[in-house]
Amino acid sequence: MYAVIETGGKQYRVEQGDVIYVEKLAADAEETVTFDKVLAIGGDSTVFGNPVVEGATVTGKVLKQGKAKKVDVFTYKAKKNEKRHLGHRQSFTKVEVTAINA
Repeated sequence: MYAVIETGGKQYRVEQGDVIYVEKLAADAEETVTFDKVLAIGGDSTVFGNPVVEGATVTGKVLKQGKAKKVDVFTYKAKKNEKRHLGHRQSFTKVEVTAINA
């Protein structure tokens, strides 16, 4: 059985036991989170929501909060002596899917 959930403006296809990296959630490690925006549930038969499946939830356990590797951004304009260096580290939450409730 699988489900398609939406969180952080992105969609994820998850099954029980999957570990996913999502946009940062307001939860500490070892806490339980519930995803209410279930767009589809599949298995023997597939059910699509309009826009979400009524009464369906996906629960997961937060494994850790973290930051991704640094992305370096460097802009340069030739012959103008204009340079700019920026860096960015995106925050994420690592979640293990524990149950799909349909």
